[in-house]
Amino acid sequence: MEYDEFITHVQSLAQSNSREEAERATRATLETIKERITSDEAQELAANLPQKLSEYLRGKEGESFESFNLQEFITRASQKENIEPTTAAIQVRAVFAVLQNAIKPEIFAAFHAHLSHDYEELFATTPTS
Repeated sequence: MEYDEFITHVQSLAQSNSREEAERATRATLETIKERITSDEAQELAANLPQKLSEYLRGKEGESFESFNLQEFITRASQKENIEPTTAAIQVRAVFAVLQNAIKPEIFAAFHAHLSHDYEELFATTPTS
């Protein structure tokens, strides 16, 4: 999936008012994912995304990951965008849905497996594996 297609899908699913809003939501979500997963996992996700998106997952080499719950994920994403958490939750869910369709199922399943059970509400469907 190309960058423009990814952003268009996020904008549609999140019912964003503008492309710029969808781009900010995507960046905030991917940067928060980078904080939540290991460097190797971030690199694997990045390798399966268009370069402009993969940049948001890079630059973590050597840093440790933080284990935090879904509520903290939403809080961090909302702070990055300077928006209300309820709006951020809608946007994060949209980015996760597009991400799930944009990368190989086995890569997404590996990513999904590293998240705690409270993240399940972000996933439109359960990965098959």
